[in-house]
Amino acid sequence: MFHLALHFVVPAVLTGLFFRKNWKIAYLLMIATMIVDVDHLVANPIYDPGRCSIGFHPLHELWFIVLYVALCFVPKARLIGIGLSVHMALDAVDCQLTNGVWIN
Repeated sequence: MFHLALHFVVPAVLTGLFFRKNWKIAYLLMIATMIVDVDHLVANPIYDPGRCSIGFHPLHELWFIVLYVALCFVPKARLIGIGLSVHMALDAVDCQLTNGVWIN
């Protein structure tokens, strides 16, 4: 539950620190990137608390993560890139805390 809360809190902190002028749109775009978790629907079981998402789910693979980081450097896609990169970083930390690994 704490992990899920971080997916809302960390973007809020980032928007408060770096995107104050347009914080509403920045926060909504970063939260919208949680749609990336739709790839959990193809897993069996859909939710497994002991499973590491990074490297297991299709949109959580390393080459996608590289793309998400690259989006941070494209001005019109920056907020999406930041949201996706933060999401993957939080998932990687969860993998480390849960399973002692950074990637599946």
